[in-house]
Amino acid sequence: MSSVLPFPIASPRGPDAVARSARARKPHHTGHRERLRQRARDAGLTALPDYELLELFLFRSLPRGDVKPIAKALLARFGSLAAVLAAPVEAIVTVKIEDSRGKGTGLGVETALDLTALHEVTRRIAREEPAKRPVISSWTALLAYVRLALQHEPREQFRVLYLDNRNQLILDELQNRGTVDHAPAYPREVVRRALELSARAMILVHNHPSGDPTPSRADIEMTRQVVEAARVLGLEVHDHLVVGRDGVASFKQLGLM
Repeated sequence: MSSVLPFPIASPRGPDAVARSARARKPHHTGHRERLRQRARDAGLTALPDYELLELFLFRSLPRGDVKPIAKALLARFGSLAAVLAAPVEAIVTVKIEDSRGKGTGLGVETALDLTALHEVTRRIAREEPAKRPVISSWTALLAYVRLALQHEPREQFRVLYLDNRNQLILDELQNRGTVDHAPAYPREVVRRALELSARAMILVHNHPSGDPTPSRADIEMTRQVVEAARVLGLEVHDHLVVGRDGVASFKQLGLM
């Protein structure tokens, strides 16, 4: 006599089991490329660690598969991102990546060549930069430069022009981007960066999206702090310029420094 169970038994191959099985078969890196690209879009490339920045480049050379282990292996082998890009093709192809079976495979010559080509691009750019640095040699040239950079910016920015001893521009660096009426500035960071760049002088620049370039009380206090910190280390702050659609205000001309 057969007995009837009081409830049905779900088939091991029912819809839920099939879905779980399909997920289990997907490689762990599925969707990683798009997630990484989205993070780069949202937070900016500067927010990515070196291995993820290298991954983004490897996506182009290796359109399929998980490139994270490759990026990490390259950095472990050569020690830094700069060293990876500077490595010769012959050294890059010796880097072995273990697969799921523990078998080591090397990078192809094409991928290695792509990395060395990127290094050559950066080397040529670095070689061209000194010849293209604008010289802040006159008040007119300076005004033209900062107006071009900031006059129509919809959000407040705080920038620093780092100069050498001939007033030649080493770097125009965006220190911070803020809201429509405030961009935080950190005097210690401004001076620390000058030392890193071997700068001899600085020009502070920020914009007022409202259009009125009149310095605020906070602008004046921050400038005083930067000037004092720079003076201790033998650095000079030439001026602080506030850029608005209505003109440019100079702290030096206003007697504020």
